[in-house]
Amino acid sequence: MEHTIAVWVGAFLTLGIVSFLYKDNPWYKLSEAIFVGISAGYWFVILFWDNIYGKFWNGVFPPLQLNEAGRNITPAPDYMLIVGAVLGFLMLLRLIPKIGWISRWPLAFIVGSTAGLYLINYFSSNMMVQVQGTIMPLFGVDFTASAAQAVGNIIIAVGTFTGLIYFFFSKEHKGVFGGTAKVGIFFLMVTFGASFGYTVMSRMSLLIGRIDFLFGDWLGMIK
Repeated sequence: MEHTIAVWVGAFLTLGIVSFLYKDNPWYKLSEAIFVGISAGYWFVILFWDNIYGKFWNGVFPPLQLNEAGRNITPAPDYMLIVGAVLGFLMLLRLIPKIGWISRWPLAFIVGSTAGLYLINYFSSNMMVQVQGTIMPLFGVDFTASAAQAVGNIIIAVGTFTGLIYFFFSKEHKGVFGGTAKVGIFFLMVTFGASFGYTVMSRMSLLIGRIDFLFGDWLGMIK
């Protein structure tokens, strides 16, 4: 019985979201509001138990643990977590208009520290990896690359060079320089098209999943 009710509720909400393809309507607004509300409540519970309780509370007031000898021990508390808790509390002061300006301090600290952390991570994981991929030997070390690998290395090198030429605006794009820039545009369009296609395919997978649910679990037309 519970499964049947869940299937009908899922079908009702799915059709409500899809009804937006016709026009904006109350059915769609109701389904959207339910989806947003449930998502917000779900993530609130997850973040509360993972961060506030799991990290902060258990970090500052660690529970008893068993050591290798089977004895109860109390781990050393991590009082540095209180700093993060204070910053989080100060951010909530934004909800009080008279003292909402205080929330700018922790927000500035979090944005700055996060930007610095991600700068280092992206520099090592994205930029340096991209540079490494563009300076590979065209024909492999000691010409050991296969024909397919050599062609791929050449395409990457040409695409990188011509793409950089396109973004060089100190010289007018005419003649050989302009032709090279047009080749760079071609590579850029292929890259953007592949990224857009990947996004479309990910959305199509969601659509296929919902159609499979409607015609399979709900209507029973697909076994």
